[in-house]
Amino acid sequence: MNNNDRLLRLRYAIDIKDNDLMKAFELGGLNVTKEEMRDMLTKVGTPKENENNTYAKAINNEMLDKFLNGFIILKRGEQEKKTEGVAQPKSKDIKYINNVLLKKLKIALYLTSDDMLAVFAEAGVYPSKGELGAILRKEDHRNFKPCGDKYARNFLKGLGMVYRSQENRNSR
Repeated sequence: MNNNDRLLRLRYAIDIKDNDLMKAFELGGLNVTKEEMRDMLTKVGTPKENENNTYAKAINNEMLDKFLNGFIILKRGEQEKKTEGVAQPKSKDIKYINNVLLKKLKIALYLTSDDMLAVFAEAGVYPSKGELGAILRKEDHRNFKPCGDKYARNFLKGLGMVYRSQENRNSR
C-alpha cells in the first residue's frame, strides 16, 4: 500500500471533500492545486495495466505527514504556542508511515485507544491493547512495534464502516 492509497482510503472512509483536502495540505505547509490533488488520487492506465497502483502524482512520506498535520489543525484547530524560547524539533525521515498515520488520525478524530480497538474490530481485526500501545509509541522506545499495511488498511476500512454507520444514525 502506498501513500496515495492511504490518502484515498482515508478520504473515502470519512468522506473528506476536495476543499477540505486542499485546506489540510495548506495548513500542513504544502500548497497543492486542485489539479495536483486530482493527480494524487487518480490511477494511471487501465486496471489490468495498473497492478502496481501507479498514480499520476506520487505522494512521499513527508507530503503525507504534512497532510496529516494539516488535517489535525483542520479538525482540532491551531495549537497554542507554549514558549517562544523552545526550538521546534526538526522533522526526520519518516520510516514507519503507517504508525504515523494511526497516531495522527487518533489525535485528529479525538479517538481513545478503546475507540481505535472498536474501529479495528469493525474491520474484523482484533489487536490487543498492548499491541496498539506498541504501535502508537515513539520509534526509539524499546516496546515500539512497526505497524504493517494490514493493520493500516483494516483501520481505514473499519473507520469507514464506523463513520458511515454514524452518518446513517444521525440522518434518521
